[in-house]
Formats: sequence, C-alpha cells, structure tokens
Amino acid sequence: MTPREKARELFDKFKKNNKDTIFNAKQCALIAVDEIESLLHIYIVGNYDEKEYWQQVKQEIQSL
Repeated sequence: MTPREKARELFDKFKKNNKDTIFNAKQCALIAVDEIESLLHIYIVGNYDEKEYWQQVKQEIQSL
C-alpha cells in the first residue's frame, strides 16, 4: 500500500467511525502515525524504509 493510500485509509477510518469533522479526523490519524513512529524507534532501530514510509503517510495526511 502506498503512503497516500494508507493516509487516506487512516483518515477515512477516523472520519467514518467518529462521525467527526475533517480537522479532527486528520488530527486523530496524525496521532496514530506518531504512535507508530515512536514504536519503530523502540523496536526497529535503523529500519529507514519503515520510518520513511510512515513519514510519507504523515505528509499525505497533512495534505488531505
């Protein structure tokens, strides 16, 4: 799944499940990505492909 597709998937899940505003859905999706990134730092030290992927997902969410 591309970063753009993952960003849209996360955004849509928060939007659909919470019946929330676009801003709040975006913020929730960004929080989820931040949590994933923090786990990567703990468990996958040095795997730059994963880190880069989630950074790209975050950028895509911000551009929604």
